[in-house]
Amino acid sequence: MVELLAPAGNPEALEAAIAEGADAVYLGLKSFNARMRSSNFAWNQFEATVDVLHKRNKKIYVTVNTVVTEDEMERLYRFLTYLNNVGPDGIIVQDLGLIQMAHKHFPKLKLHASTQLNIASAKAANAMSRWGVSRTVLARELSLEEIRAVHANTSCELEVFVHGALCVSESGLCLFSSYLGGKSANRGMCTQACRRLYTAHEPEGDREGYFFSPADLQLIEYIPDLIQAGVASFKIEGRMKSAEYVGTVVSAYRYVIDNWETDKKGAVETGKRILANDFARKKTGYRFKSTHAEEVLNPDQAGGTGIYLGVIDGIKKGLVQEVPFKDGTRAVHYVQLKDGHYTPEKGDSVRIHKKDDSGRESWKIQDIMESKSGAWLQLPADSGKEDSVYLLQTRAMTKRYPRLLPASLEKYRRQPNDEALPMLTLEAGFPTLGDTNKAALTTSTTAPSVKKSLAKKPADIFPEGLYVQVSSIADLHTILTDKPVRVIINLNEDTYPALVGQQSNQQQLNQQQVKPLPFSKREIFVSLDPFLPQEQEPILAEQLPQLTAQGYTQFIVNNPAHISMLRNKKNFLVAGPYLYTFNCWAVSWLQENGICAYIPPAESSQSNIETVFVPELRPQVLLPIFSYSVLFRMRFTLPKNYNFLYFSDKQGEAFRAFSTPSASFVLPDKPFSIIDRYHALQNHQFSRFLLDFSHTAIERRAYRFILQSLRSGTPLPDSVRFNWKEGFYDPQRVEELKQLGQKSAEERGTKRSGGRAKQPRKNRRF
Repeated sequence: MVELLAPAGNPEALEAAIAEGADAVYLGLKSFNARMRSSNFAWNQFEATVDVLHKRNKKIYVTVNTVVTEDEMERLYRFLTYLNNVGPDGIIVQDLGLIQMAHKHFPKLKLHASTQLNIASAKAANAMSRWGVSRTVLARELSLEEIRAVHANTSCELEVFVHGALCVSESGLCLFSSYLGGKSANRGMCTQACRRLYTAHEPEGDREGYFFSPADLQLIEYIPDLIQAGVASFKIEGRMKSAEYVGTVVSAYRYVIDNWETDKKGAVETGKRILANDFARKKTGYRFKSTHAEEVLNPDQAGGTGIYLGVIDGIKKGLVQEVPFKDGTRAVHYVQLKDGHYTPEKGDSVRIHKKDDSGRESWKIQDIMESKSGAWLQLPADSGKEDSVYLLQTRAMTKRYPRLLPASLEKYRRQPNDEALPMLTLEAGFPTLGDTNKAALTTSTTAPSVKKSLAKKPADIFPEGLYVQVSSIADLHTILTDKPVRVIINLNEDTYPALVGQQSNQQQLNQQQVKPLPFSKREIFVSLDPFLPQEQEPILAEQLPQLTAQGYTQFIVNNPAHISMLRNKKNFLVAGPYLYTFNCWAVSWLQENGICAYIPPAESSQSNIETVFVPELRPQVLLPIFSYSVLFRMRFTLPKNYNFLYFSDKQGEAFRAFSTPSASFVLPDKPFSIIDRYHALQNHQFSRFLLDFSHTAIERRAYRFILQSLRSGTPLPDSVRFNWKEGFYDPQRVEELKQLGQKSAEERGTKRSGGRAKQPRKNRRF
């Protein structure tokens, strides 16, 4: 029997999901999940939920689907110990280090590969299955035919998103929010920057639009096909949505699942009628309907959810009061909206979007005051001017659901304890080609140790020095002006023919001969694209043996499927930046899968990189010091009316958008650069450095200027550091800094006033 899986962002949504017929729910706790901005569950609420649902023969899955930095690994170990004791039916994971830790220490925990793991093919699913992953949440960019093909070639259970918000980026590959301020999508802190209003700079002039704000997914008409395709679980997105929304969507999909066999057309039509009350964005079937971007993108559609009610224009002063809220009270005030065309009523559910996109909250209106100037709505007191308000549900649609959790949670007292993180020993040095390392584990609580591998690789395979990555054959010739020790070339539609000595289609049209490559094969690393959909898997499966037959044995791998295709075949494999090595346990997993060297993730910090890759491991690290990081990637070409290369945000930050035959990319206008730290990093025992010009055309003059700046230790103008210095945004650290600043201000005020404390000025927002 197929499973209907619903989101439970809070106890009310949990009640709605179960009452309307969900077979299982997924939820997050207070850390390590990809919806850190939702309310999530407290420890006692979670333990009670597991107890209650299991008595009803329902299942519960916990989202632990973020990447984890090295300094968080002990806390993660304690968290997994807690989950192992409480006993949910599975945990949804992204981090390779978490998979390694669970595999070694918590074999009872069932692992589900998150969509953030970017599993889009059977070989990728099988790669995870070998490590105890029993279910894969497939990437949302797949078609029905591809899902059928994945099921036919894997024994891993498949879970598919069928309804809710879409990410415009290919799953797990978005760096946009992280680039703009350290709030990483891979850390559950996404600010949905793609949905904002941008200015496109077109030849005809500037125009504004929500150019990258996708429609919402709705696959209700394809439920019968997906059941027949072998999908085990249908997943509804929405842990930040209201209970009313969750109940409505669950009831619609429940009806179709239960009735399609007796009346397919009637069941689907009934389901669609139920969903007519889903006040969200325009709906799309995505690749189930079309491969065109117009099926997903609508630049005239605002990034908000629901019916737009307006922005807060006025706030009644002196009317802040406390009202009952969940287990306590909440401060509220009265606000007036402008620019909207619909006035809500008492009992309607709305969503408030902070003007700086720092948060979104669902709220049920308890009171409305009428005046000559119009209606004043009672909203939370932390809502402010210019915040946007959207209607999610009218009072007429609201249902009261039976309470699930007991009134008293006194008996549910489990919490993570202070267990020590087991010691992890990593291998240093290069394995013999085709072999795999066996990382040794002990029970010591000290920092990870490293032991020397007996097998060493000759220095000429992975020599010290500068490496340059390019996306075209032409750029290989450009960089000959200052030849690097090795070159990395991206495998794509244009480079593959040249690598195997064939003519490209364009060369055939122009009757041009294939020029010899300006680098020998031992000097070339071939980089594989991080997104590998099922449709492309057979093509890559043919290309890789042809490349190895031609003498290419050095590859940058960015997807678990790549490891399946290349390991144990005497290849030198480098884990690319999309096989996220944010912790030593991820490095251990990669070592056991035959990885010889590592390119750290683009959004990692110097501190975390140096903690993960201790000095003994740094000869195996290829450290990026220059790149135009891909902020997000889309599995379609941009619409023809997107007649622009550059666009900018309200702060004037510029970005580039362009398409290839199979995908589209958004890059920053300013590159990431730490080339001025080149000599200092050598003193830190890094010896291999990467200049990444992927998806850009290199000009000789610019290339020479970059190398001159590198050698002279001069900072590159108009560049950024990304997260190199500051690391990820940390709300706890920000709060500590605020409190420290407030305390300092109070102390200064006391000194100035001769001992009388003054009111501190409002702290600057981070």
